[in-house]
Amino acid sequence: MIDKIIALAIEEDMGLGDITSDNIFTEKDKSTASFIAKENMVVCGTLVAKEVFEYVDSKIDFKILKTDGTFVKKGQVIAQVKGKTLSILKAERPALNFMQRMSAIASKAYELNKIAKKYNVMLVDTRKSLPGFRKFDKYAVRIGGAKNHRMSLSDGVLIKDNHIAACGGIKQAVLKIRKAIGHTPKIEVEVKNLKEVKEALLAKADIIMLDNMTPAEIKKMLKVINKQAIVEASGGINQNNLEEYCKTGVDVISMGALTHSVGAKDISLLIK
Repeated sequence: MIDKIIALAIEEDMGLGDITSDNIFTEKDKSTASFIAKENMVVCGTLVAKEVFEYVDSKIDFKILKTDGTFVKKGQVIAQVKGKTLSILKAERPALNFMQRMSAIASKAYELNKIAKKYNVMLVDTRKSLPGFRKFDKYAVRIGGAKNHRMSLSDGVLIKDNHIAACGGIKQAVLKIRKAIGHTPKIEVEVKNLKEVKEALLAKADIIMLDNMTPAEIKKMLKVINKQAIVEASGGINQNNLEEYCKTGVDVISMGALTHSVGAKDISLLIK
């Protein structure tokens, strides 16, 4: 899977070659380059970057100095690479693209998880990831200290509003899925009001997701649920209001913002 994505990234960036580098350097030219952090961050993606360079040139020497999960300060060297100048220049941008996005996700997960941990709340991601990059995005979330929700639709039962609407109700949906999959997988149901909370409880859902509710509304729902199910809060939660949601007493908070709108950390590759 990694090789497939790397191959696509290199094909997209290089096409039929590097018209600039190929006409300046020869196969005999050698260089040494360093990945430099241009801001503070939790490093992530070094192993993927290494794979990029080795995909371009199996003889490249890639040395990781700061492993994934390490907090680095601006100016620190993350990794060094030695080998053909042509190989370094051709692998540079795809490798940086992976590292910059993954480091941004890991850094955000680390920052937000510090808040959640204070209240013993599990912070998890969602499926709102960059298409094709989900495994990288979710790996970065874990490197930052948060946890993963389901990786794909096949990994867990989550009955959402559209399932409920199309099926005719929570009870019907839960009965159908339980009959089909047996007793071992947990069943999660998304609810948006008190009526649906009560329906989910009667259907004996294992996990109840409170969708797009205010902290005040969540506190009321928690009293009704009364520990009869694991409670997850989701929707409209961001860095500014995360702590308020943590204070409600929910078990889990899922945040699409961990991956869907992340920026990129500033990392440079500089040839000596």
